Amino acid sequence: MTTLVTGATGQVGRRFVRRLLDDRQALRVVVRDAVRAEPLRERGAETVLGDLRDEGVAARAIDGVDAVVHLAAAFRGVDDEEAVDVNERATVALAQHVAAAGIAPFVFASTNLVYGGGHGRPALEDDEPAPGHAYPQSKAAAERALCELHERAGLGVRIARFAFVYGEGDPHLEQSLLWAREWPLHKRMHLVHHADVAQALRRLLHAEGVDGRIFNIGDDAPVTALELFELNGEEPPEGSAGRVLDDPWEGIVDTKKARTELGFRPIYPTVYEAQAAGAL
Repeated sequence: MTTLVTGATGQVGRRFVRRLLDDRQALRVVVRDAVRAEPLRERGAETVLGDLRDEGVAARAIDGVDAVVHLAAAFRGVDDEEAVDVNERATVALAQHVAAAGIAPFVFASTNLVYGGGHGRPALEDDEPAPGHAYPQSKAAAERALCELHERAGLGVRIARFAFVYGEGDPHLEQSLLWAREWPLHKRMHLVHHADVAQALRRLLHAEGVDGRIFNIGDDAPVTALELFELNGEEPPEGSAGRVLDDPWEGIVDTKKARTELGFRPIYPTVYEAQAAGAL
């Protein structure tokens, strides 16, 4: 089976692709930068140079593949229009090509940020999304369009809503303080390690009977802002312990569905187990 992976040089993509190459799986990647593509090509990946927003590139990328894992995304450091252009428009255009070609499955990486707050409990996959800014808004819009393509054109889509991804030298854990500095110390963030992102993507690639379904992917123990400061070796801001927490469940998701339907069990159930294993 030849799998197309988009976003192969991003924080998630390059770690996932490395695992596929380690297992000698047939792989095709779309890369915009020829220099960054070369190490993947040397390891055996077939490379397609170009931007997925170019329909010619998208059509060339899917030609002859058996499955697609769509990880490409625009997040930090981009304006709202680019976020929509990459996360929604390019995703839907690619999925239309995939559906027309009869390729399945199409695994789409989304985010638990689509939920917003106000649920009064961990968010469930059936909850109505209430995203608060352009990145999750564009992801939620892409999800809706992909599910419509599933119903209308038979797209074999499987959607993973990932918690905050960290580990293996990814700077995300340090970058989490950009938000945590503004939070009450008891506000929590749900995490998921790169090893478990890869596990979930593989399970979604090979699971039967899950087309058109959405799965929350996270670890077993969301951490507080205080713990994020401790993990990063930084003192919390003065006065943060007295801040009011309006919604204690915002950003926390229920992962029972992934456990029961995909057999997902975190390799790193807590960030502390990843820390003890030297996997941060």
